[in-house]
Amino acid sequence: MTNTVLQFSWSEWLQLFTHFLSLSLLSVGGAISAVPDMHRFLVDKQGWLTDSQFTASIAIAQAAPGPNVLFVALMGWNVGLNAGGLGQALFGVLAAMLGILLPSSILTYMTSRWSHENRELRAVRAFKQGLAPIVIALLIATGWILASAHGDPARDWPLWLTTVATTLIVWRTRLHLLWLLAAGAALGWFGFV
Repeated sequence: MTNTVLQFSWSEWLQLFTHFLSLSLLSVGGAISAVPDMHRFLVDKQGWLTDSQFTASIAIAQAAPGPNVLFVALMGWNVGLNAGGLGQALFGVLAAMLGILLPSSILTYMTSRWSHENRELRAVRAFKQGLAPIVIALLIATGWILASAHGDPARDWPLWLTTVATTLIVWRTRLHLLWLLAAGAALGWFGFV
């Protein structure tokens, strides 16, 4: 790609949007799993980004705090900048992010709504009961990994105690996780863990 400004029509913006729309449901494991096809489309096929812009979009987004999907916004931003400036860059962010987020978000919402409305069906109850031990095991594993990263349990016993208490509360109560996150943040703020 040269340094010349690309001329984007509505059909190209629609093409960008629909490509990310199609990748949304194919990106099992997150948007990062669709990177090879993004590269094929944005760099190889369309020439809307250079290799260095593509790579920098991923590297910057992965280094920044926040969700991993931010690299899609940076790709849209760079496509927009190449297409004509700041206004186009904002339009690129909007097209790419809506494309990658809408289908998976709608599918998740509809599935959650359907399973809630049909919660009395035997298959739905069996599915939820089958997932419960897996979720608990993953929470325990996550807590173990996070706690063991701090080293000696004898020295870091408040962290281990918080991890075990949180795991037991999640397992045995219906307390919303945001309350536990708030409690953990408060304990960290005051230096207890």
